[in-house]
Amino acid sequence: MTALFKSIIYVAFGGAMGSVGRFLMSKYIQIHTAGVFPWGTMVVNVMGCLLIGLLYGVFERTNVLSPDMRLLLTVGICGGFTTFSTFMNESLGLVHSGNIIYAALYMGGSVTFGFITVYLGSVMVKMI
Repeated sequence: MTALFKSIIYVAFGGAMGSVGRFLMSKYIQIHTAGVFPWGTMVVNVMGCLLIGLLYGVFERTNVLSPDMRLLLTVGICGGFTTFSTFMNESLGLVHSGNIIYAALYMGGSVTFGFITVYLGSVMVKMI
């Protein structure tokens, strides 16, 4: 088995676990809160950010897990749970490396253009 294929297996397995976790947690929270605010998604996003921050903090301080397990936990589980956690971690990486302008552009651009393209996609479908 090649190293790339092995990495894909770890990411796929972790991604499946994270996606199911996101679905279940988001549904549970949404059922138990009132109103139209998407509490489930917000809580999942914040929890995913905390989890990936904790993991990378541990990885920086220790060598306790193999690269494969790190991949499974971060790219796989956290990525499947919420790509928002990866987005925030990459933003933090830019800040830590002193690239404040790039961090601001990345965060602002992702949110702005993400919202615009979701809107455009919904409008395009209505035009068909």
